Amino acid sequence: MTGKRILREKLTLYKMIALYARRSPEALPDPFHYQALYEYAAKRLDCCVFGEEKPACKHCPVHCYPFAKREEIKQIMRWAGPRMLWRHPLLALRHLLDGKRPFPPLPEKYRSKK
Repeated sequence: MTGKRILREKLTLYKMIALYARRSPEALPDPFHYQALYEYAAKRLDCCVFGEEKPACKHCPVHCYPFAKREEIKQIMRWAGPRMLWRHPLLALRHLLDGKRPFPPLPEKYRSKK
């Protein structure tokens, strides 16, 4: 089951990836690459250990992406983020506000045992 926040995160991510794939000069000509990237990211959102209380991915202590995909998503978000304010202002503002949310406690299984 997916809550409202995760659905909104997926929609925001979809819009950012679509905008990047259509407009960015650095974008790859292969649309299937971006579709696969979105599907991977959506699956990761569904499996997030924090669930609906998840922090913004850039502040998260649990990295669920491999390094290469994490760097690619960062590049996409850096490029598409400012442009989202014009294309999808409500999604962009909600995404910015989500980044300011208080950080939830780390789930028990991810805490280091001392």
